[in-house]
Amino acid sequence: MLALTAVIFLSFTGCNKGGGNEILIGEFASLTGPNATFGISSTNGLKLAVEEMNNNGGINGKQIKLITYDNQGKPSESQTVVQRLIKNDNVVAVIGEVASSNSKAGAPICQQNKIPMVTPASTNPEVTAIGDYIFRVCFIDPFQATVLTKFAINSLKVKRVAVLKDVKNAYSTGLADFFEKEFKAAGGEIIEVQSYSAGDKDFKAQLTAIKSKNPEAIFIPGYYTDVGLIAIQAREIGITVPLFGGDGWESEKLTEGKAKDALEGCYFSTHVSTENPDPAIQNFIKKYKEKYNAMPDAMSFLAYDAGLILFDAMKRAGSTEPEKVKNELAKTKDFMGVTGKISINEQRNAVKPAVILEIKGGQFKYKETVQP
Repeated sequence: MLALTAVIFLSFTGCNKGGGNEILIGEFASLTGPNATFGISSTNGLKLAVEEMNNNGGINGKQIKLITYDNQGKPSESQTVVQRLIKNDNVVAVIGEVASSNSKAGAPICQQNKIPMVTPASTNPEVTAIGDYIFRVCFIDPFQATVLTKFAINSLKVKRVAVLKDVKNAYSTGLADFFEKEFKAAGGEIIEVQSYSAGDKDFKAQLTAIKSKNPEAIFIPGYYTDVGLIAIQAREIGITVPLFGGDGWESEKLTEGKAKDALEGCYFSTHVSTENPDPAIQNFIKKYKEKYNAMPDAMSFLAYDAGLILFDAMKRAGSTEPEKVKNELAKTKDFMGVTGKISINEQRNAVKPAVILEIKGGQFKYKETVQP
């Protein structure tokens, strides 16, 4: 009887991708593991988008139900939970992930099953190249590399730069490659390239090799989990030049402890500045702080936008049928998100500006904006 009941239950739930009066949306995020602030921030931002949409009547008269699974920051676990979201939970769309390596693991499963996936923050170009059901609401690394090149040459006034990259990370290696190419094309010189693996604790051999070449600045396209310790050790061996990197730096944990002083006067590119007086940004900050008693970071903003862009596509489609939603996502133009005006191009990437932030007293201060 139990077996028969289970079969009957599955026969109903398996073909019901809306859950009756509910629209099932999946999310995979690094809620634990080395990059947990990414997952926690993005989930919080997405929950706000879901809550607001439901309070305003939902989509086409249905409420949204968000199902979130922790991938522990691992590509292998990303594959497992995305399979679960699609096969067991019958979601009609997926949001995730922040890290490009995890998005590259989950996206093929969404593509194979023809389920739209929107990544809030994966900047590696290979993510959306996986297929026509994969989208993003962030800029991509070739653009981020151009932004960082312009900043290094025009604002920092440096021409001789060393690179220290994480070879275990698709985001880091991709951004490093694009930066090296752009920087050389702009007349700069890459005088040394060193590498490490995520989770390493001793970077002094690489930093000593870099120091011997007398760079004017060091580019570190890594995640906040390693950058703080790299900065501390760089200062310990007498490196005084500015360090700069990409959006993987952004986390409140970046400047914890001794890293606060070590990163003073350093810079990184990212998606939005909380100092921007734009009412949309300041209103989001207010709502986020009221709900979570914390300051949002770029991942919170981006996940909020990812949710709203997906929901907007569903409204325009008048349906949650995956193919129709996919088609409407591809038509997104001049959507006013909290991270700026977003249009999706033919490669399913967002065309939008980037900002440079400077680290002062452990805080991230607005420096400049670079348009696409």
